[in-house]
Amino acid sequence: MRCLLSASLALATLAGTVCAHLPHSSSSSSSSGSVVGKRRKTLGFGPSHPHAVFRSSPYQIKTNGFTPQDPAMDPLEVARIFVEDVLSERLDKASSYKIRQDSYTDKNTGVTHVYVRQLVNGLEVQDGDMNINIKDGIVLSYGSSFYTGPTPAPFTNPSSSANPHSEFCQSLKDELPPHLELAFTSNSQVAMGTLLSIPPALMHLHADHCVSLSSPPPPEAFSEDPADFRSALLKFMATATPSASTAEDILNNFGQYRDEMVFDPTHHFTSPSGVDEHHVEFEVRNVPEAVNPVKARLAYTQVPTADGTSAELHLVWKFEVEMQDNWYETAVSVSYPHNIISVVDWASDSPMPIPSSSTAPIPKYPSKPDPATYNVFAWGINDPSVGNRSTVKENFDSLASPVGWHALPYGNDPAFKGARLVGKEFWRNTTTTWGNNVFAQENWEGQNSYVNNYRPDSSSREFDYKYKPKETEKGDALEEAQKYINTTVAQLFYTSNLVHDLYYRYGFDEISGNFQQYNFGRGGAENDAVIANAQDGSGYNNANFMTPPDGQNGRMRMYLWNTAIPYRDGDLEAGIVIHELSHGLSTRLTGGPANSGCLGWGESGGMGEGWGDFLATTIRSNKEYSDYAMGAWAANNEKGIRNFVYSLNETVNPSTYKTLDKPGYWGVHAIGEVWAEILWVVSQRLIEKHGYADDLFPPTPSENGDVPEGDFYKPRKGGKGPLVPKHGNSLIVQLVLDGMKLQSCRPSFFDARDAIIQADQILTGGENFCTLWKGFAERGLGPDAKVEGRTPWGGGVRTNGYKVPLACEEY
Repeated sequence: MRCLLSASLALATLAGTVCAHLPHSSSSSSSSGSVVGKRRKTLGFGPSHPHAVFRSSPYQIKTNGFTPQDPAMDPLEVARIFVEDVLSERLDKASSYKIRQDSYTDKNTGVTHVYVRQLVNGLEVQDGDMNINIKDGIVLSYGSSFYTGPTPAPFTNPSSSANPHSEFCQSLKDELPPHLELAFTSNSQVAMGTLLSIPPALMHLHADHCVSLSSPPPPEAFSEDPADFRSALLKFMATATPSASTAEDILNNFGQYRDEMVFDPTHHFTSPSGVDEHHVEFEVRNVPEAVNPVKARLAYTQVPTADGTSAELHLVWKFEVEMQDNWYETAVSVSYPHNIISVVDWASDSPMPIPSSSTAPIPKYPSKPDPATYNVFAWGINDPSVGNRSTVKENFDSLASPVGWHALPYGNDPAFKGARLVGKEFWRNTTTTWGNNVFAQENWEGQNSYVNNYRPDSSSREFDYKYKPKETEKGDALEEAQKYINTTVAQLFYTSNLVHDLYYRYGFDEISGNFQQYNFGRGGAENDAVIANAQDGSGYNNANFMTPPDGQNGRMRMYLWNTAIPYRDGDLEAGIVIHELSHGLSTRLTGGPANSGCLGWGESGGMGEGWGDFLATTIRSNKEYSDYAMGAWAANNEKGIRNFVYSLNETVNPSTYKTLDKPGYWGVHAIGEVWAEILWVVSQRLIEKHGYADDLFPPTPSENGDVPEGDFYKPRKGGKGPLVPKHGNSLIVQLVLDGMKLQSCRPSFFDARDAIIQADQILTGGENFCTLWKGFAERGLGPDAKVEGRTPWGGGVRTNGYKVPLACEEY
């Protein structure tokens, strides 16, 4: 049944809705076509949380009065006691919390990562997060952004008129050089684009976030009913659309678009995210520019007070909006004029889990085919400039991909969705680039369909295709590139599966939110394999990855690069593919699998980019040290697409923590460069101490699933304790992934640094405490580093810290 919101809805959200039959009417939205070389429009901003903390020191935790519990106590019970201890003065009938269902125990370290969401007046505080890391009854560390102010009356907003969107734009404007003032006195993007003195990255940042709509709708266009989310949603869509004509059409025909929206209420006895009970959300259809129904729900969000020392709660509509080039999670104020409070783009450019000890048996194959083969640039060959193709086997890992790369259950196969399956066969063996971890195909039309898109099909499962593009006239270059789509898709499928298997072995498994259609009874949410689109037709010279919460498919779009003739195919540069897949890794591990809003902007969003660069560079590196550029082959530029190549030499790459203060370092990619460079330096210090592993893949498991130590892991006494990689390059990968699990939602550089150092304490007993601190301090991120006046996107005044802890001064 299609339902239109009634005036009594919001105040009865948890009780029910009033429904009426309405005629279906399609939206008249339009979308602008992609322009060659055009940057994808993306929004990403939100309030700062000055009260947020990450505590990784036992002394900091003891100050709350919390004492260790019985080692045998259920970690979730330990977490409950801890939360109620920390919030003893804040918990009442109106303010409470819920332990989320995506909490899990890491199989290697034994640390339980517990995720908690704050509730006020029965509604979630959408940025009120706590993550608690527990082992043997001890809270090792925790992060919290819980609201600590007075509880508001139900369904009311504070009297202040705070508008974080406007404050964001004003603070950005204030930090710009005075001669750029002219750019922000015009409402015309065209006029702004003619000011050639403005740096392109800065133009992109301000134009996407802050350019006012030329003709906002009058107040009477908005519904006076605070229960009616349609006006708030349209206000966001007019801001988010990349098409100026569509935005204008929405504003000029606001009432028509609003009245054409229809919705379905979706009731959950237990919320999919484990946040609250008797939860109601709405699926809204006929939303202009949305490619799928929009999810809407009522919530609170925190907005800093005028003095910036505390926060107040604002009632908001929380929307999940999937567009052609974006997948947004946004909070828009319930009351007029519907201020946009926060936006996270899940697209990045460029039941309780079943305990692992009770793994369900995997249904056996009726027949298991021989491994597939691929003629590809093998693992470790970053791009065509550094090596040739060769024939390799389907090198799946028996832990990460128990049934290989070309099999999945019929019941989890999107190609059979809604079909009535006859017979008793469980597994489907495919002869295409379609399996449990990855669906790879062309997407020349640049749309969201993928099931029936073209992909190579080999009955012998020998994916051997030529690749020898010719130099052509510019007008024929696209057609020439498309001739080699079989090679491209096979390469993308191969690289993506290897990344899946590698990250799995370092702890990105089912319960921590990895991407698989079927989870083999090992916990986590299913039906979320990566949709990998090759030669995507929505643009050039880029790549992106959309990471919704666990249980929804990740979507990767790889592009052609028109930087040379013949065109260069980003699918063939492993570093770009690894970077994009790493967005899925860091987003799912930070803040828990069911929360994709922890790396949206500022330093945290920048680190999302930096981890991708660092892991891609680490994977391509070898024992003989070299500097590395990012995207050099695709961009046809030996220096790559970043400001600097990654190097130990400070004259080649001078990046330090303080570099973030420089003009041009407000965007997440520039912030990410600094974080990746710092990690690169840290990794080289670990390699100097522990040596280098020629292969980052751990040893093959035995038939019973045990992992031999071999020369990869440090020997364990009596075969007990966590597996610890013994070489520097493998150890840093483990510490980075473990650190993502430990750190808080919306982490700063300091939080991520401290989480990596704590990961080493958990894994090795702190063997590398001083090595890690010295590496971080080498680029200004020592314990004496600080930042003052941090702004929402990462601005502020930083001070480099080159000291190390006292215990390390003689080290």
